[in-house]
Amino acid sequence: MNNKEHAAAVKKMQDFIAERLNQDITMKKLSNACNYSPYFAARIFKEYTGCSPFEYIRKMRLTNAAKILRNGFDKVIDVALNFEFDSHEGFTRAFSKEFGISPYKYKTNPVPIKYFIPYDSLNRWLTKNKEVKKMENKKTVTIFTQVIERPKRKAIIKRGINAKDYCEYCTEVGCDIWGVLESIKEASYESAGFWLPEKLIKKGTSKYVQGVEVPLDYHGAIPEGFEIIDLEEHSYMVFQGPPFDDAVYEEAISDVWESIDSFNPEIYGFLWADESAPRFQLAPLGYRGYIEARPIKKK
Repeated sequence: MNNKEHAAAVKKMQDFIAERLNQDITMKKLSNACNYSPYFAARIFKEYTGCSPFEYIRKMRLTNAAKILRNGFDKVIDVALNFEFDSHEGFTRAFSKEFGISPYKYKTNPVPIKYFIPYDSLNRWLTKNKEVKKMENKKTVTIFTQVIERPKRKAIIKRGINAKDYCEYCTEVGCDIWGVLESIKEASYESAGFWLPEKLIKKGTSKYVQGVEVPLDYHGAIPEGFEIIDLEEHSYMVFQGPPFDDAVYEEAISDVWESIDSFNPEIYGFLWADESAPRFQLAPLGYRGYIEARPIKKK
């Protein structure tokens, strides 16, 4: 994966697929989207995503179908036809093979499964090759802050070994657990990366983990390799940066971190409380800006 133009071409195909999951998608249409021949487009697509175009499309359709079935309002056959499957039987076979459970059983009892969460090929290439653009004529960045309250709750997490941040965690554990977390129907909030306080770190495990918060009375399934922990009621100061171009996401995160480091919560009657509750970050999505929350307590 050493060609930026190829990575950008694959990104165009990924965007084309995402916008047309409910339509017929041919290799010819994909190749037209990236201006390469069908043969070459298919070749670089697999090189950069690990899947053939049609395997990728199938996984995307099945994951989106699973999200609809999880809510329990649609009939299995309607979902199958909506995502270009010719029959109930064909959809059931594909769904069962992908997730290890039939679509009907999943609809009636949506246990955690592994959703397919694709990576943006261009951003991945930029990160691997350390070619992250710098913002030109950088202006003062406005950071939005607010105080939120989290009630007593639980969190389903997967620990690493020595990881202190996202990159180290992905090296130790892998980044594909996000698909499992996203499938948990009872999640109170979106999946997140957590920096645990010392009291929640088990000996021989990492400070940084990934997980999702669930209600205190959660009694659903715990995915294999995960565990559930209790989180106390706590106050958080949330920091949100401005929307950013995905190609400059590292700088966008750094801007928020710089603002947090220079922020004095005592002005508003608070102190940092990193020792008592997890600090957490949400997925850095360009359209909403980078979001991170740090625990606080009354001064």
